[in-house]
Amino acid sequence: MKKYTSPLTFLTLLALTASLFCPAALATGTPAAPQSFTSVQAAAAILLDADYDEVLYEQAADELRYPASITKVMTGLLAIEAVERGQLTMDTVITLGDDLYTGIGEGGSTQELKAGEMLSVRDLLNCALIPSANEACNALATAVSGSISAFVDLMNQRAAELGMKNTHFTNTHGYHDDNHYTTARDVSRMCLEAMKHPDFREIVSSVSYTVPATNLSKARELHDTNALVSNFRTGENRLLYRYAVGIKTGSTPEAGYCLASAAEKNGRLMIAVVLGGTYWKVNGEYVDHNYFTESKALLEHGFNDFSRQAVLSQIEPVSTIPVKLCAQQDYVTVQPAAGLEATLPNSVDPALFERAIDLPEGPLEAPIQQGQVLGTISISYEGRNFGTVDLVAATSLERSKWLAILDKLQQLFSMLWVKLALLAAVLILLVFCLRRAILGPSRKRRRDSRSTPRRHTYSGSYRGRRR
Repeated sequence: MKKYTSPLTFLTLLALTASLFCPAALATGTPAAPQSFTSVQAAAAILLDADYDEVLYEQAADELRYPASITKVMTGLLAIEAVERGQLTMDTVITLGDDLYTGIGEGGSTQELKAGEMLSVRDLLNCALIPSANEACNALATAVSGSISAFVDLMNQRAAELGMKNTHFTNTHGYHDDNHYTTARDVSRMCLEAMKHPDFREIVSSVSYTVPATNLSKARELHDTNALVSNFRTGENRLLYRYAVGIKTGSTPEAGYCLASAAEKNGRLMIAVVLGGTYWKVNGEYVDHNYFTESKALLEHGFNDFSRQAVLSQIEPVSTIPVKLCAQQDYVTVQPAAGLEATLPNSVDPALFERAIDLPEGPLEAPIQQGQVLGTISISYEGRNFGTVDLVAATSLERSKWLAILDKLQQLFSMLWVKLALLAAVLILLVFCLRRAILGPSRKRRRDSRSTPRRHTYSGSYRGRRR
């Protein structure tokens, strides 16, 4: 097999578009951000095209950070997965245990749930995900796994399954622990999975929710802490984002202000994660660059500056390979088995992407069937691989019987032992001919001629024998 890169003037592309891109994004291998979007005013951030699981922007996305209450996304996900596999139902009533406030210190967010109080799984999920009640997470953990510690083990197991390589949980709610950490990239993986579940998505996009009165409490009115969804906490309409559909806030002194957010616009779903951001007001004054406005700007960046583009067409002829034993033609055209698309900055021309083509040097032998896999093509840009696709024959080519016979004969006579045998036969024939030419008739013929009696002819009459 041979590998080569097509001459697609990669350096020309780099020169033409370098001024449009953000250096921070270039360093990560993700599509670079246009000049209209420079960076996020936070410690770490990432933007994900949730429809295609493609990273559009990242900033310190693999730096270890504390997630605070964004942890509750995993707790909610596991509880909903338990419902979906039939272990629980949304209406299953849970009696809260004495371990309700395990791991929750002073100042943790709460709905003042009580040991012995009875709430449904649905009510607990809303308490955990809308106003961020820590104790509701512990109640869900016990309901799903029997104990908080077993549930934390399940959290870490599920994180590993989701590819969250730099995450470790020590509790269900996110109250600070030095050994409880994650990254912006890992949070985006967790949120991407959680948003696939309708119950989760419905809860985190809710502005408010009413928990009915229980055996130990009157009804509770819950309001979302996410200012992109609800202005109940902030009183600021300008922080609202009409396309927002979740997800979860989080803050501790150690983590800073964090937000995992999602928005849907024109049928497209984006997920943004901002960790270590700034509070929306400082000393009572509104701050332009806070974790809500930065998340909104990041989401709008995805919607406005990126679009879905074809980087490889399925009907595009890519190359040709020589073919033998075919009477129709002496080559076959190859094309991609499927097209490739990617969410790209609008300023980038996918026609100029780098292509690595891997094909046999040939010639191939007919017959060849249309659609037969003959090689691969990989599309990349700025170190990011957009995918590898099989290259297949564009047409079928039949085998010629006569050309096949001639080829077999050619192969036969090209073999060393056949060549030696033919040479030996020729030499024997030459020797025979030379010998005959030099020695004349064979000895046998001469011998036969000497052994034949001579016949004498006598003249005159017979006189008889003398006596």
